[in-house]
Amino acid sequence: MRQSDALSILQTGANVFLTGEPGSGKTHTVNAYVKWLREHAIEPSICASTGIAATHIGGQTLHSWSGIGIRRDLDAYELDRIAQSKNVAARVGSARVLIIDEVSMLSSNVLSMVDAVCREVRRSQEPFGDLQVILVGDFFQLPPVVSSDDAPLKGGMFQKVGGKQASFAFDSPAWGAMNPVVCYLSEQHRQEDVVFLEFLTAVRRGTVVESHKVLLRTRYSPTPKAGITQLYAHNANVNAINDSELAKIEGDMQIFAMTSQGPAKLVERLKQGCLSPETLSLKVDARAMFTKNDVAMLRYANGTLCTVVGFEKETGYPIVKTNAGRIITAEPDEWRQEDGGRVLARIEQIPLRLAWAMTVHKSQGMSLDAAHMDLSQTFEYGQGYVALSRVRSLAGLSLAGLNARALEVHPEIRTKDIAFRVASDKARETFARLSTHELEAMHCNFIRACGGKEQAQKEGEKIGGKALSRLDKTREKYPNVGRPWNDADDALLKKMFAEDKPQKDMAKHFGRKPSAIHARLGLLGLVEDYWVNRRKRERSSSEK
Repeated sequence: MRQSDALSILQTGANVFLTGEPGSGKTHTVNAYVKWLREHAIEPSICASTGIAATHIGGQTLHSWSGIGIRRDLDAYELDRIAQSKNVAARVGSARVLIIDEVSMLSSNVLSMVDAVCREVRRSQEPFGDLQVILVGDFFQLPPVVSSDDAPLKGGMFQKVGGKQASFAFDSPAWGAMNPVVCYLSEQHRQEDVVFLEFLTAVRRGTVVESHKVLLRTRYSPTPKAGITQLYAHNANVNAINDSELAKIEGDMQIFAMTSQGPAKLVERLKQGCLSPETLSLKVDARAMFTKNDVAMLRYANGTLCTVVGFEKETGYPIVKTNAGRIITAEPDEWRQEDGGRVLARIEQIPLRLAWAMTVHKSQGMSLDAAHMDLSQTFEYGQGYVALSRVRSLAGLSLAGLNARALEVHPEIRTKDIAFRVASDKARETFARLSTHELEAMHCNFIRACGGKEQAQKEGEKIGGKALSRLDKTREKYPNVGRPWNDADDALLKKMFAEDKPQKDMAKHFGRKPSAIHARLGLLGLVEDYWVNRRKRERSSSEK
């Protein structure tokens, strides 16, 4: 299924399981859907199964959003307590769309508990209280972490499924009840090597043969090349390599400490999910990697590799050179936990980490041009596949070791994957039979059901019999008119102001009227400075 097909299905309001191989565009499709929702004044609840995944999508953990926390089971008393929480009741009760990323790492038990909370808070026995639920992930990725201590307590509401201990999210009765439309993305945007892509497909389908192993042997190398990221199964290997490599570099060390704001528990969760360390130690020539996307200026992405080439004199911020040769000053960025647009907690740090080595777990979700990996200590199904699928081509792979488990995926997932592909093909065929008019009508009905604002493509066009409002017409030219400013917007506006950017350029960047930029600068106490600087420029120009 193409990304555009999946996006159109999401816009109908159907519950969806969005899946596909690494690099197929799952995150891109979700981001496009979130953008569409917000354009229609619908704010989605964006969650993930882990803290790391939550920081990647700018959301919060599903455990925090639903109020279940670290509970392993949920009886009627606990369910009532959670539902009585004002914060939980407010965010769950007002939600319209729930997006759950990295669902492969979510146990069926947790999904069932979240379903129960939603139904209780929203006073509806429909699955998840009649929310639209978008499940995103690839079950060939790392599975839920379940130990003997994770089993629900005796008498728990969701102790077992079908007479066996619950494991994968699709085992949950909640999954079956919501019956999601499966959208299996088939396009590939990460791997550029056809031979390597065929090998990865063979790993997914359990059809690895001797010729594939011969192919891997061509990439064997006992030691990594200079400047290449290394992946290992255990943290001990990673920390030892990074510390050792940094110590080899002569020169002064610069230390950057993370700052935080908000309740201690929320801050701690953000720290656990942040790929940048609390204390970042760097030297000139240190190998590093960006840990966040540069949303404002698009200079780098999460996973961009670089080398520290210096430090700014005034701020002390590190200056890095990316593998592509771009020179960038790495300024502090923030990770935040939000609830309905309100910031609950935040941390701030230079978005870098040492990148001689990292764990396979931390690499999940990244795309790397090249990586050296030792998979001889692989201990979990899918761990080797996650590592191998991080690189874009066979030429970018350097392999020091491999054990049998590294090329194994969970046998239950292989069987389930066939069913997912068949279901996706049927869904594509079903929606393909609908006319453009029918699909647009479904999209409009969903917007109305969510209390959103309809928006036409052309001025004067009617949707569902309703003419465009004056605001909608204005937004065709200035898409963000009337929308609230957030902290990131203000920070960028201040930066552009400090760089003496013309207000018309600021207006174009933010998609707002020049008068709105002027008003915002006034609110930030910068308008007087703006006109002082402008008069200085005019006098200087006239004198010349």
